[in-house]
Amino acid sequence: MKVFKFGGASVKSAGAVINVCDIIQREPGQLVVVISAMGSSTNLLETLVRAYYDQNERKWEIAKQFKDYHMEVIEGLFGEKGMPQGVYELFSELEHKLKTRPAYDYNFEYDQIICYGELISTRIVSDYMNAAGQANKWMDVRSSLKTNDTFRDAKVDWEWTDELVKEDFNFSDTQVYITQGFMGSTSTNMTTTLGREGSDFTAAIIGSILEAESVSIWKDVPGIMSADPKKMKDSVFISELSYKEAVEMTHSGAKVIHPKTMQPLHNKGIPLLVRSFVSPDDPGTVIHKIDHRIELPPIFILKENQVLITLSAKDFSIISINDIDRVVNFLMGKLIKVTLMQQSAIDLNIVADATDEDLEEVFGELSEHYKIRYNTGLTLVTIRHYTEEVLDWMVKEKDIYLEQHSRLTARMLIKE
Repeated sequence: MKVFKFGGASVKSAGAVINVCDIIQREPGQLVVVISAMGSSTNLLETLVRAYYDQNERKWEIAKQFKDYHMEVIEGLFGEKGMPQGVYELFSELEHKLKTRPAYDYNFEYDQIICYGELISTRIVSDYMNAAGQANKWMDVRSSLKTNDTFRDAKVDWEWTDELVKEDFNFSDTQVYITQGFMGSTSTNMTTTLGREGSDFTAAIIGSILEAESVSIWKDVPGIMSADPKKMKDSVFISELSYKEAVEMTHSGAKVIHPKTMQPLHNKGIPLLVRSFVSPDDPGTVIHKIDHRIELPPIFILKENQVLITLSAKDFSIISINDIDRVVNFLMGKLIKVTLMQQSAIDLNIVADATDEDLEEVFGELSEHYKIRYNTGLTLVTIRHYTEEVLDWMVKEKDIYLEQHSRLTARMLIKE
């Protein structure tokens, strides 16, 4: 038994969906297929959530864009047969939701709407496969993956989820299940999400519980590269990585794998394969247990649109552990991701993923205790297995705002 995970780029069009179905058909054994929302439709749904929450009538225009995009894919797959009933019902649910008054909690409403990207995507793929003679069963993962009620960043209830996944994905009536990534539900069946780009984590959860032979993540690159080939030329293919190396990369911001993916697979000794849906015959990168040392090239990870926030106590007191605790807990409560932190005697420097709205909240809350300086539009560069030559090349003609080095990793916050 194996688990396949396909991201949004792999199902962004009718032709892309057909390609994914061909890859699935080539796998002879039992298979759980986790699929993300199509293309960049999650981004569109995020604008829909904001319009809905603000009770802005523009929500209907955005909802139409979302539906029209999927209708184009449906027409390319089903032709004159039109929209499958299951997809129609999901669009009707979303329309009904948009007619209701939003709840007070934005994060709650985010999860109740954002899930339709995955639900509709998987329904289209499942229905197309069945129509083409590829038998499969569509599963709503929310009935199996249970979480707490921390909306937008839910924590998995592993004991309950273990029981339900084994019960629901038992292969008694099918060899192939099609299900969603990124989401689960509470004990009261309210939809939750596991954090942005969390579909990889879903695949790892299911794979670990079912003790899969392997989990494969299908991307538009040959496997894991030494840098994002779209941003840096001359990146090289890496054929294998240890679990530890993969965790370090994802923690630093590498988007090829979600940061939470590795733990459940490592704990069960299940290899993770990163493969290309463009060239499905290629072996890709394998992430597994490695006891021996392997030579790796310098690995570059670029995290863009970062904000540097510098806090100094108004009374000129030294930054203490209490200051760090106060600030970090506040940011966590606002779901603001801290990507780097550095402390001096009177300054606390925090690098974060934060929008303008986030910054308004940060400044409003923390300005009572701290003087605040900040810089936006920065890039956090992480280099694993760096050399002095690589560092000199990387910082040439760039402004460096912050820098940290350890034995294997150099991190620099720069502005081009």
